[in-house]
Amino acid sequence: MALSMMSFKKTKIIEARFSDFNNFSRRSLAASVKTVDVLSFGAKGDGSTDDSKAFGNAWKEACSSSQDVNFVVPKSKTYLLKPLRFTGPCKSHITMEINGAILASDNRADYSKDNRHWLIFDRVDNLVVEGGGTINGNGNIWWQNSCKINKSKPCKSAPTALTFYKCTSLVVKNLKIQNAQQIHLSFEKCTNVQASNLVVNAPEKSPNTDGIHVTGTQNIQISSCIIGTGDDCISIVSGSKKVQATDITCGPGHGISIGSLGSGNSEEYVSDVVVNRAKLSGTTNGVRIKTWQGGSGSASNIKFQNIEMKNVKNPIIVDQNYCDQDGPCKQQASAVQVKNVVYQNIKGTSASKVAIDFDCSKSHPCQGIVLQNVNFVGADGAKSKAVCNNVNLQNSGTVIPQCP
Repeated sequence: MALSMMSFKKTKIIEARFSDFNNFSRRSLAASVKTVDVLSFGAKGDGSTDDSKAFGNAWKEACSSSQDVNFVVPKSKTYLLKPLRFTGPCKSHITMEINGAILASDNRADYSKDNRHWLIFDRVDNLVVEGGGTINGNGNIWWQNSCKINKSKPCKSAPTALTFYKCTSLVVKNLKIQNAQQIHLSFEKCTNVQASNLVVNAPEKSPNTDGIHVTGTQNIQISSCIIGTGDDCISIVSGSKKVQATDITCGPGHGISIGSLGSGNSEEYVSDVVVNRAKLSGTTNGVRIKTWQGGSGSASNIKFQNIEMKNVKNPIIVDQNYCDQDGPCKQQASAVQVKNVVYQNIKGTSASKVAIDFDCSKSHPCQGIVLQNVNFVGADGAKSKAVCNNVNLQNSGTVIPQCP
């Protein structure tokens, strides 16, 4: 009995010491993280006062800190920002907690120095951007002045709402991004990226408002995102490698696209892409690869799997004769090679008669294309059809429709 009581006392002493250690560890951890609140730097958050200077000064403080930093954008407020660049490299890890709403200036003169970007994180490593808040590109004035909406207007670039440029070990999660001036979210020349639980939306007729754009980026995982815009839900372009998109809900928009590649006779490459578990509804395209004539390079080692589509106009499409210009594109001999592409477990309804469309190059036919367990019917229950030009194709399992 005495021995049991002694053991009990020792256990209590050990538990107390362990608890003290945990409390000390938590205090030490809390002490090692510095909080930088934009309100402390003069931000008003009233939706009409320009808070750009406050955000810029807060970022300088955060980026120069030797401690890890929580950069806080408090909730229940709207912060009006002109174009702003958050520049690295920084001395420590930064977590930007966007709890409130960030609203873009709609004065186009504010973008005279750089009409391609609104908010850009430039060469910032070990960055987390999260918080559940909203980033609003306030893009209506840009859409109204787009040549795609008003043919009398000149065709000019508009800003991307949120850009990450040459960032490594990056996490972007739990945000709403809406009404971008042009592209909503762009990852450019980044490495090791996780983008998850994002809600991206803009009106269906807003021009060039891609949801998530991936260019020159390697090892990126996009997951659990809901995207509905006026252009591609996800667009993957040159220099991108090891791209995974999982659990994506898409619509309205132009679907999930690789390309365009090879414009202006350029040499471009995309490889090792997996799109797994996606639902597309009412989109112009489903899963698409698009390349210009005259280009070179390749789109290779691509897998689209476990995808459901409802009322999609072009569910599966490869277009090596892509031409997005007013006049016709002239015939050219060279082309971006499309090879080793697998479509597996894809089903749904096609809003057009052609559910599968392989319009490949005569000089560089599509190689190693596999359709496995693919089944489409027309939206009205009618038979759909496949159009297959210059494609090396293998069918496996049930494939409806099949190439003639």
